[in-house]
Amino acid sequence: MIENQELIQLLNTAIVKTKEKRIDSSYEERLSEICQTPAIGALSSAIEKLSETESISRDQAAMQIVETVRDLDSIWSDYVMMEGLGKLKDLLKTTSQH
Repeated sequence: MIENQELIQLLNTAIVKTKEKRIDSSYEERLSEICQTPAIGALSSAIEKLSETESISRDQAAMQIVETVRDLDSIWSDYVMMEGLGKLKDLLKTTSQH
């Protein structure tokens, strides 16, 4: 049987290797395209505004915005997962009653 530490190392290695396979090598092109979008312009304005209104550096403002968006994404991911689990439980209840 594999020891816990060895198992964790094996799994971590497998996770990294499988992510490498999914990396789209055109990231430079995609990054260049995204930088030209109105959304990036809006983010730039938001960073400047937050930096000014909170008297913080632009780096700090950018980090706060990114962290907030990540938090929102995580919350919605959790919500969608719970919603899906609820529907799955309902489906399983219905199926087991038949």
